[in-house]
Amino acid sequence: MKLAIFGATGTVGQHLVEQALELGHDVTALSRSPLKLPTAQKNLTVLRGDVLDPVAVKKVVAGKDAVLCALGMPLFNKDGLRTSGTQVIVGAMQDMAVKRLVCLSVMGAGDSKDQVPFHYRHIILPLLLRHVCRDHEGQEAVIRDSHLDWTCVRPVNFTKGPRTGTYWSGTDTSDAKLTMKIAAADVADFMLRQLTNGSNIRKAACLSYQADSWAAEKTAQAS
Repeated sequence: MKLAIFGATGTVGQHLVEQALELGHDVTALSRSPLKLPTAQKNLTVLRGDVLDPVAVKKVVAGKDAVLCALGMPLFNKDGLRTSGTQVIVGAMQDMAVKRLVCLSVMGAGDSKDQVPFHYRHIILPLLLRHVCRDHEGQEAVIRDSHLDWTCVRPVNFTKGPRTGTYWSGTDTSDAKLTMKIAAADVADFMLRQLTNGSNIRKAACLSYQADSWAAEKTAQAS
C-alpha cells in the first residue's frame, strides 16, 4: 500500500515507519526534522514540512491508500497541535479523496475515561495527562465529524519493550484485567493491522497488555 505517515519521528511514529517498510509498504512521511528518519531507505520518501501547512500536507496525502497519524507533543504542552494538525490532515484527505485514516489517541480520552482504573482516572489523568487528553479529544472530534473511514487507537502508558504482537484491544475494558502498559512497537503493530482489518472502522479501540500475558512475556524475556 501507499501510506502517508504524520508524526513519523515520534515515539510511535518511528515504529510505524520501520514496520510499514518491513511489510513492503511505500511510505511518505512529512517532518520538520527529516534527518531523524533514514532518508536513504528503500520505499521511503521524507518531505520537509509542517503539518499545519495545507499545501505540504496535500502533497503527502495525494495518491495514497491510507494515512497514519501519530502526532505527539510534550506532556504539558497546551498548543493543541494534535487537533489543529489533524484538521489539516482530514481536510487534505477529503480534498484528495483518500478515505482510510488510522489515528493515535490515548486511553482516557472521551468515553474511555470511565473505563480506566480509579487511580488513573482521579490522579494520572487530571494531574499528568490533562492537556494530552484535551488535545486528543479535540482531535477525535475532528475525525468523527469527517466522512472518512477512520479508526482511533487509544493506548495506555508506554513501556519499553519489543513488538510482541500479543495484546488486548477493544472498547469495553470491564473484564479485560489490563496492565495499563503497552510498548510503542506494539501500538504501531496494531495501527498497521487496521489497514487490512475493517472491524474497527469508525470506532475508537483501546489498547493494553493483559495482566497474565504481560507477566508471561516478562518472564520469558528474563529467562
